[in-house]
Amino acid sequence: MSKMIHSMIRVIDAARSIEFYEKALGLKVAERVDFESFELIYLQGNDTSFELELTVNAGRAEPYQAGEGYGHLAVVVDDLDAEHARLTNLGLAPDGINEMAHDGRPFARFFFLSDPDGYRIEVIHRQGRFV
Repeated sequence: MSKMIHSMIRVIDAARSIEFYEKALGLKVAERVDFESFELIYLQGNDTSFELELTVNAGRAEPYQAGEGYGHLAVVVDDLDAEHARLTNLGLAPDGINEMAHDGRPFARFFFLSDPDGYRIEVIHRQGRFV
């Protein structure tokens, strides 16, 4: 049986990305591994062993294109309204809160946020299948 352990994104500025993910999602550096032409930075939160791997390629200056296949990362929070207000107060400019129903019943309350490299993050209220 497999166990998901991390998701990787390529970023331009390690310090900027580390600051964003700590401020926005409470992720902290679990480990940094430096190679000759790139660095891997593993970020982890308190509630899970799943990590976000930031890859920083040496000498890269132009932004990466996520392409049409990339969707988003997703996190759950206990109080969506408070989290939206907190991120807004930090100047991180989250999108507006959305609600989605399925078969006439509430399915999800959520909003999106973009990191410094343009990757989208879905912040979902902890309920139903999103616990």
